[in-house]
Amino acid sequence: MDINMSLIGQMITFAVLVWFTMKFVVPALNTALDERAKRIADGLAAADKGNASMAAAEIRVQAELANARDEGQKRIADAEKRAQMVADEIKQNAQTEANRIIAQAKADADQQLNKARDELRGQVAALAIKGAEQILKREVNASVHADLLNQLAVEL
Repeated sequence: MDINMSLIGQMITFAVLVWFTMKFVVPALNTALDERAKRIADGLAAADKGNASMAAAEIRVQAELANARDEGQKRIADAEKRAQMVADEIKQNAQTEANRIIAQAKADADQQLNKARDELRGQVAALAIKGAEQILKREVNASVHADLLNQLAVEL
């Protein structure tokens, strides 16, 4: 066998191998590489979109936190106002109750004073009758002289 013939056979075999690889293997590899590149690009785009969404969510969270703080401060201020109003109302009720108790005590004291005066008048009238009895050396009839005794009690 001649080297030339062997070389030509090897070249023909190599050419068939190159043609077969270019026709069937390379397009399959290119398709797989294109799909992988597309998946990588989609993943990167999704990651960028996720980062953008996370940044937007962070901004919304900060805004919500600020609103929550403001609302909390408003509620605290309202609660303090209500507490102050309740405290003022309690103070006013206590003052009213104290004034009522004082007025009741004054009325009771006046009533007891009047009762004591009436008892004292009765005792003075009895002493006056005993004194007049001793002076006159006779008994004064209280029922007969009731008008005179009442006038004497009013004067005392």
